[in-house]
Amino acid sequence: MPVPGPGYSITVRLEAPPSASAAGDLTTAVGEVGGVLTAFDVVESHADAIVVDITANVLSADHAEDITKALNALQGVNVRKVSDRTFLMHLGGKLEVSPKVALRNRDDLSRAYTPGVARVCQAIAANPDDARRLTIKRNTVAVVTDGSAVLGLGNIGPAAALPVMEGKAALFKKFAGVDAWPVCLDTQDTDEIIAIVRALAPVYAGINLEDIAAPRCFEIEARLREQLDIPVFHDDQHGTAIVVVAALRNALRVVGKPIEKCKIVVSGVGAAGSAIIRLLLRKAPADIVAADIDGIVHTGRPNLDNNLRWVAENTNRENVSGTLHDALVGADVFIGVSAPNLFGAEQVATMADDAIVFALANPDPEIDPLEAQKHAAVVATGRSDYPNQINNVLAFPGVFRGLLDAHAHQIDDDMLLAAANAIADVVDDRLNASFIVPSVFDAAVAPAVAEAVKSAVKGQEVASTA
Repeated sequence: MPVPGPGYSITVRLEAPPSASAAGDLTTAVGEVGGVLTAFDVVESHADAIVVDITANVLSADHAEDITKALNALQGVNVRKVSDRTFLMHLGGKLEVSPKVALRNRDDLSRAYTPGVARVCQAIAANPDDARRLTIKRNTVAVVTDGSAVLGLGNIGPAAALPVMEGKAALFKKFAGVDAWPVCLDTQDTDEIIAIVRALAPVYAGINLEDIAAPRCFEIEARLREQLDIPVFHDDQHGTAIVVVAALRNALRVVGKPIEKCKIVVSGVGAAGSAIIRLLLRKAPADIVAADIDGIVHTGRPNLDNNLRWVAENTNRENVSGTLHDALVGADVFIGVSAPNLFGAEQVATMADDAIVFALANPDPEIDPLEAQKHAAVVATGRSDYPNQINNVLAFPGVFRGLLDAHAHQIDDDMLLAAANAIADVVDDRLNASFIVPSVFDAAVAPAVAEAVKSAVKGQEVASTA
């Protein structure tokens, strides 16, 4: 049964009798209907009543209503107001712009704006590279979406995607000091998106593409990389791939298997799955077998698009066909970025000894983690309420910090692998089956990733001039 989490949290303000049993009655009522109490605060006290704020994690709007009814049904209790804490956090948005310079008087204004600013403009016109030195460009990333593949919500459009892009920008700032800004485009035309991003590029030192549906995301990223002199990074692809490769490196250390002898099954061959496969191939596994809703991807399967054709030509060495369940037989590793509840413990039992299962579909994974643990040696998910959370926050802030600090003009697989190795190395001697990746709040992660990416950029520059 799902456990209520902080993503759906309510605060109920109510009046209750000032009796000795009031607190116990209120907390018991919340627990009896499945709420998880997280705070109990008396905000007012009077001779005849107390006013209390009860905060609880719930499962849904209906569950919140059940809790409200249970509290209101208690003798002498009157619910005044119910607030959704997630919506409260989003009131007015999660970002703001703050000036970095003082504007205290006419002298300050003359330097920050006219007439002094004209000389800075002329300097950049004479030497465009000075924009990185003299403007926000040096530390600014555009978080670009068309709203076509937002979280697990699908094609909800640019306005509805904005809260996610705001959150992404806040994470950039929190974990790596990068100034990121949401750019939600009211078009899903590939050529228009490319043209708009090209036109916006002078402001930014990097482009983070986000929540753009496959297969258009592949073309958009590829063409922008060709046309721009700043790094273009589709986080749904490469952020996921970086963290998966990092986690797998450590998981294989736990079970003592070299990747060169491992058969890896990847479920889901969209943006994330394809990028995972591409990066894993750099590690030379024994084989990768990919599967999607139509079964195992192989060269003889009809109606393959360009992405699936590439996958078919570069994986599945024996060109087998069949279902995901067939693919799992004898596999050392399962990596799922697809859909919930695709298999159970009985399929994990058909995998090789000391199997590794990364069930990353969110919020409901491809297999219940508790079922996977019956036969797998290492289990990871995309959820925060189980060990080994595979979370892109481990990658993208540090990746962009490194790219910006190195004044990078592009990004390649060597940089992605450097980031993955840096994340894996942070775990160090803390490694065990329940700790294959560091916490997203580990302060060592982003600097380590940034330094690794920066070194990889510098290495590329040296190689290109040799």
